[in-house]
Amino acid sequence: MDIPILSIMVLVPLVGALATLFMGGSRSSMAKIVAAVFSLVTLVLAVYLLTIDSCKLADLTENYVWFKAAGIQMNIIFQIDGLSILMVFLTALLVFLVVLFSWHEETNANYYHALLLAMEVGLMGVYMAADYFLFYIMWEVTLIPMFFLISWYGGPRRHYSAIKFFIYTHVASVIMMIGIFIVVFTSQSGADVVSFAFADVAAGTALSEVMQVFVFGLLFFGFAVKMPVPPFHTWLPDAHVEAPTGGSVLLAGVMLKMGSYGIIRICLNADLFSLAFEFWQPVMIGLGLFAMVYGAYACIAQNDLKKMVAYSSISHMGMVLVGMGCMSEIGIQFAIFQMFAHGIISGVLFMVCGAAGHNFGTRDMRLLGGMAGKASVFATFMMFGFMASLGLPGLMGFIAEFGLL
Repeated sequence: MDIPILSIMVLVPLVGALATLFMGGSRSSMAKIVAAVFSLVTLVLAVYLLTIDSCKLADLTENYVWFKAAGIQMNIIFQIDGLSILMVFLTALLVFLVVLFSWHEETNANYYHALLLAMEVGLMGVYMAADYFLFYIMWEVTLIPMFFLISWYGGPRRHYSAIKFFIYTHVASVIMMIGIFIVVFTSQSGADVVSFAFADVAAGTALSEVMQVFVFGLLFFGFAVKMPVPPFHTWLPDAHVEAPTGGSVLLAGVMLKMGSYGIIRICLNADLFSLAFEFWQPVMIGLGLFAMVYGAYACIAQNDLKKMVAYSSISHMGMVLVGMGCMSEIGIQFAIFQMFAHGIISGVLFMVCGAAGHNFGTRDMRLLGGMAGKASVFATFMMFGFMASLGLPGLMGFIAEFGLL
């Protein structure tokens, strides 16, 4: 009997979230242990997937029919390939590290760790979904725990930042949903049963050139806000500054990658939008270049360490957009590597920001000078994080950025 490992990777954090949810009060320390165990199990499963030969990953596909009526069929389809496996591993790794890093969290620790594991459920679902409706549902699932992480555990302006985050990303996802419904129903207009499965939609009737350009734009907008791409980025600095450290790590490390993942997985699908590439290619490259420059200049004007790292994420994701905009195999490959590298690097940097605020009582860079002599471990992690971020040869950031250039 084949073990449904992909379904298990979604169910494990879900069970963990439910378990920690009811461990409040005197059992809060137990909630942390339970969250660590469940996130570790998910990480072990992700590492196991990395050991499987890439040619055999398709054999792990899981397909369950969960709605079939009125000529519409929606399936729970989990599938993994070379792109999604990197994002799955990155998600599992960062969630586990965030659980460990947040061990000092005492205020409603059970809710905090339940939200972290709930985030993992949605992220795993997005990166493994092979059905458009499942993809969208999981996409929306990620918004809810992040909203509450910011709103309940954030800084002084947490409520404003949480609402701004939710409005921006939810409006974008609604527009993305419209694009999904158009491409699904238009491509299968003559079918007896309309399926939301990726494969069935790709095998359907090709959209006209005008329709491809239009639907590509709807989907791209939804994904671009999530990355985020200027001018749709203003929610990100506020969300990062007010979010707790764990929320910032997951937001920059894996949530932003949902946007670029969606572009590669859906928008750059030649079976769906080959006629739209010529129109949207210069737009993607232009927006990516603007994001790179804008994010870099915005960093220079910041005094808050966390806000500076947030703007640097905009610059790095702009580089990812340029790589995707090239619409070539090599460009997309290095864009994917940059996504993974930035996930690791930004995770380290936001943990450093959290450590600065927790240990020194400030994130103001003007007050953090000379900390190497007082906190050598902190200074070492900060140095390596920023060196990797700027692309120092020998570190992870260099390989991706050099390849994209």
